[in-house]
Amino acid sequence: MSNSLPEVTRTYINPHLDSTRWRIYTPRANDIVVTTSYKCGTTFTQQILYNMLVRNTFEDEHFPKIDTASPWIDARFHSESLEVVEERLEKMTHRRFLKSHLPLDGLPYFSELKYLIVARDPRDVFMSLVNHYGAYTDLMFKMLEWDGQPQQPRYEGDIKSLWRNWISKGWFTWEQEGYPFWQNMGHTQSYWNYKHLSNFMFLHYGDMIADTPKQIRRIADFIDHSMTDEEVEAVANAVSFKRVKAQAIAETEANKDLPDAFEGGQATFINKGSNGRWRDVLDEEDLQMYRTTRDKVLTPDCATWLEKGGEVR
Repeated sequence: MSNSLPEVTRTYINPHLDSTRWRIYTPRANDIVVTTSYKCGTTFTQQILYNMLVRNTFEDEHFPKIDTASPWIDARFHSESLEVVEERLEKMTHRRFLKSHLPLDGLPYFSELKYLIVARDPRDVFMSLVNHYGAYTDLMFKMLEWDGQPQQPRYEGDIKSLWRNWISKGWFTWEQEGYPFWQNMGHTQSYWNYKHLSNFMFLHYGDMIADTPKQIRRIADFIDHSMTDEEVEAVANAVSFKRVKAQAIAETEANKDLPDAFEGGQATFINKGSNGRWRDVLDEEDLQMYRTTRDKVLTPDCATWLEKGGEVR
């Protein structure tokens, strides 16, 4: 545990990320930051906040435009200029909730903000990543080009090769896992080192899907947002996997003739939402690689939480 406040000590720039884009951000006292590595429940958490702070989406036929209300500032590949993002942030009238995939050493810290750190068993993260990465289209790879040149390697379907790289190699020199994206376990540990901070809340994806109303209530209490039991239930119904998957399928069908960054569109992006599938894929050698890296990157208490969940503090 560190007694100092977090500081930016590293710059994250790769095909997906650009931590310097946060220079346009001017905080508001009640802003919320949702930060995850990836495939940990980012969109799920944004949906919860959207339904809490903007409007209920249960009656929506299509998947709601979460990115418009909750921008991912550190996305390098998005087509919007920083000026457009900055203007949109300033014009927002609802309580702002922002998305980041940056570890804490690359994300500006503000004591007046609330931070929701969402994480998941690393082995489940990998299985979700396989589906996500495998669905990248030519359009997505084009978006990820850097100065007109391909940078992101393609996934050719060899899941064991992807696992070996992901669990033992980083994109950045200081990372020990996460390639060809960025650190997953290291992301959680960077925040865990400061878990004593009162404006940090840790959410485990397994807990969120096991008892969504309970976690909605926890989030509401943490961000000082008053909710009745009926309002909590309404949000839980709106963000249920069954409801969200149906919206994603309808969205995909409505846009089937348009180019998409993912093969199968939103219906692929919102995939299974389940845990434990790694047991049918990873053998003992794979799991030993996981344990070796886990023990290098994570403190024992953080490792236990990632694997088992439960409330922090």
